[in-house]
Amino acid sequence: MITHRPHARLAFGQGRASDGSRELPEEVAVAITYNGSTQAVMMATPADLTDFAYGFSLTEGIAMPEEIDSIEVVEAELGIDLQIWLKDAAQARQSARRRSMAGPVGCGLCGIDSLEEAARKPRVVTEQGFTLSPNQIMAAMAALTDHQPLHDITRAAHAAAFWAPGAGILAAREDVGRHNALDKLIGALARAPHVDGALVLTCRTSIDMVQKAAAAGFAMIIAASAPTATAVDMADKAGITLIGLARRDGFEVFTHSHRIAPEEAADVA
Repeated sequence: MITHRPHARLAFGQGRASDGSRELPEEVAVAITYNGSTQAVMMATPADLTDFAYGFSLTEGIAMPEEIDSIEVVEAELGIDLQIWLKDAAQARQSARRRSMAGPVGCGLCGIDSLEEAARKPRVVTEQGFTLSPNQIMAAMAALTDHQPLHDITRAAHAAAFWAPGAGILAAREDVGRHNALDKLIGALARAPHVDGALVLTCRTSIDMVQKAAAAGFAMIIAASAPTATAVDMADKAGITLIGLARRDGFEVFTHSHRIAPEEAADVA
């Protein structure tokens, strides 16, 4: 599927205008359908959609990967239909809490049906042995630069990646929507062997991003931007080490700083 295409544009700079074109990311309507019934419609980049289906199902509490029978990506005239078929137990849960959700890119809580759902308690991450040194944290953020091909072409995509000590970035996913990028990454990791590591984000950390990270069991979030105050509260409750404003030369830790190890106590990747 096409993830970007050129568009004509008029550029202004240094006192003059010039014609040209710029590659821009595609944004299509993606319907997420469970056992024939549409659950959500999201605007997303048409790539890694099987990962998206697995990740969305997990982070929304609908189904674990082993509870999904099959996934089919169906291209339609107006968008894409992700047809997901659940096993009986997951289908029963999904039917009990079914809701419709349609919203623009970047809206992670669109269409929820109660205030309780918006502020739902996160899964508590119990992993206490995982630590990273300051140098490893800065290395993780620096490494993300080489794993954003869509952003490099368009300058209009978010990225979510998984960084592990001694291995570097093991997986990365991009999307015009930051929540979609995270769901795609979680979907990819959910079907792979477990490895201790950190979630690395190009975007700000909001409450719903923390909820998704907690659902996937991430013990540490490293983000390029600052978090919201509510996201810090949520990360604290979830037992997640939340790091913001991460750069090649520094970062800020907002919660659970016990996972920041002295340099001599951690292996630098």
